[in-house]
Amino acid sequence: MYQYFGESGADVKMNPKESPLHHDEIYRVADRIRRRVMDHTLKNNGGYLSQACSSAEIFAALYLSVLKLGKVERPIVPAQFPGVPGANNSKYFTGANYNGPKSEEYDRFFLSPSQYSLVLYAALIEVGRMAQSGLDQFNQDGSVVEMIGAEHSPGMEIMTGSLGQGISQAAGIALARKLKNESGRVVLFMSDGECQAGQFWEAVQAMSFHKLGNMLIYVDINGYQCDGLMTTVMNIEPFDQRLEAFGARVYRVNGHDVAALTELGQLESDGRPIFILCDTDPCRGIPLLEKRVPKLHYVRFSSEEEKKAYQLAFEQLFKEEKP
Repeated sequence: MYQYFGESGADVKMNPKESPLHHDEIYRVADRIRRRVMDHTLKNNGGYLSQACSSAEIFAALYLSVLKLGKVERPIVPAQFPGVPGANNSKYFTGANYNGPKSEEYDRFFLSPSQYSLVLYAALIEVGRMAQSGLDQFNQDGSVVEMIGAEHSPGMEIMTGSLGQGISQAAGIALARKLKNESGRVVLFMSDGECQAGQFWEAVQAMSFHKLGNMLIYVDINGYQCDGLMTTVMNIEPFDQRLEAFGARVYRVNGHDVAALTELGQLESDGRPIFILCDTDPCRGIPLLEKRVPKLHYVRFSSEEEKKAYQLAFEQLFKEEKP
């Protein structure tokens, strides 16, 4: 049995539905996501590394267990930017095809904090939905593999814009799916920093009012944002209790606990939007990052010596793996 803290402070007990072997595979993919992002960071002299450290288990659990998605025939090689959407642009596309064909019974996944795009791309590669060569196009002119992902980027289908806007768009899509009696859910990944925004709380209020029980939101609570500690910029704790006061169904777990992440992703709807608050470590798997605390938002090497230290750490941490 596993216990989860949530629902007005009660312990919620559930039986595990998956084998430990499957959980081991999710942990392996999570480690490979970190490795791939760190390798990319070294090759490009910068990257969103702490985001990969904190969220790797969440992305791995989503794509290997939680999300009900259509299959892709083979890993997709990203096409070039088709131009802005418009009535006269027949070549325009979104990145939704990486999540398989749309169907009323399939989930639809949305990434709210676009600075996690590199982590999403790594996850898509590791689960066989995006070709490994696609990451070579990262942040290149004419590429859809953008550093700050947009609606045409792999795995994305909406432009989430400023932080906090993704949840409003996802809620609108969830409401439409509910009105159409579609059985598929809307699954959203968020970061804790964007939950400071007023628009976030307006969206939660609307989600509760419209009883959007088809919404499942995972929030990476790694405790840091670009300006430092969350608690010193704008404290949102007790986050779980605030969300419950807005009418949400809330669980708070260790964000690196695969059993918790996967089991809560299979909850039956009771009419309330579900929030899985994932307390995570932004230095998970790469202890060298701790020297950067509290400035963890983006890693850019300040000297050749620092880069060599990260290269050595990479070789020691992932010596048995190859990108």
